[in-house]
Amino acid sequence: MLIDYPFQFNSCGRTASNDDDKHIRDLIEQVLFTSPSERINRPNFGCGVMKLIFAPNSDALADATNVTVQGALQQWLGDLIQVESVDVRNDDEILRITLQYTARKTQQRKVAQFVKGWNP
Repeated sequence: MLIDYPFQFNSCGRTASNDDDKHIRDLIEQVLFTSPSERINRPNFGCGVMKLIFAPNSDALADATNVTVQGALQQWLGDLIQVESVDVRNDDEILRITLQYTARKTQQRKVAQFVKGWNP
């Protein structure tokens, strides 16, 4: 069973599940927006891109972030996906991550976009 993220219940009161594509997208979102040391039993999990919302924009920061995101996804989801490209953009208080990857199980190429913003 592929559990939906964030954890929730379906209309029957059971644990919500989803298909392979949605499950992989949920896993990618967990890796991207979990900060290292946030999980007690896995202190190295995640890549912590949320700290970039207030970071100054620069080419060097964008390049470093792309490498960090690719490394984290390879480390934690390398058996499920092959990352082809990552584009991280920080526009004011909005963080946009566009990811192109291939699902290893189906060999289908996917593009996913994740958008997070600062909420006062």
